[in-house]
Amino acid sequence: MTDSADLHTLTGAYALDALSPAEADEFTRHLAECPACAQEVRELRETATRLAFAVAQVPPPGLRERVMWALPEVRQLPPLVAEPVVVPLRGPRWRQRLPELAAAACLALAVGTGVWAVQAQQDADRARDGSVQAEQRASDLETLMAAPDATLRTGSMQGGGGATVVASQRLGRAAFVYHDLPPLAASRVYQLWYSQNGSMVPAGLVAPGRTDGTQILAGGPSGSDAVGVTVEPAGGSRTPSGPPVMVVPLAS
Repeated sequence: MTDSADLHTLTGAYALDALSPAEADEFTRHLAECPACAQEVRELRETATRLAFAVAQVPPPGLRERVMWALPEVRQLPPLVAEPVVVPLRGPRWRQRLPELAAAACLALAVGTGVWAVQAQQDADRARDGSVQAEQRASDLETLMAAPDATLRTGSMQGGGGATVVASQRLGRAAFVYHDLPPLAASRVYQLWYSQNGSMVPAGLVAPGRTDGTQILAGGPSGSDAVGVTVEPAGGSRTPSGPPVMVVPLAS
């Protein structure tokens, strides 16, 4: 049995679940008879909760789904086998170190929650940036389509996939609207080019990993007779490294 005087010193350890099962059971019985200790345990637990919520943030939409989808790919670690560590919970040394241990536990909780919050915020920022870019592309395409001199020309790729090039000489803009492009290895990317008098001028890259979408071409279509697509190393090339896999004429 633990001395009654010692039981009063175990509120912090009980609040942090640092007692052994036997001592936790004994202290639980003590709480039913000691309103002062019960109040102190409630206050300690509320403080730990406030520390966690001080750095907590609402996770971005879809985070749970991404985590659940990733779980099957995570290899489970083997169980750790180690000698049990017995921490004495009574005596002067424990009472002296209790504030340090409680502070360390709260700090670990706050730091761990803070790291998750930072990661969640970065995930939310990336999702927000992607949404803003998608809205901008949709607005640019709408403007192009509404231009009085807008032209639409289509092309197809051997092996599947196709695209429509929307161009306006008046606006000096063109868009590449693509669908069902064959997937590429991570080290390769589709690159767009303006064909001008037999020369290929770089006009941007299709977003890696995307098989459907819209890409606003860099530069304008003036002086160009077609838009070509080649497969290049990740990051793109200054000049085509092979023949085009698709050519979309700009003039009928």
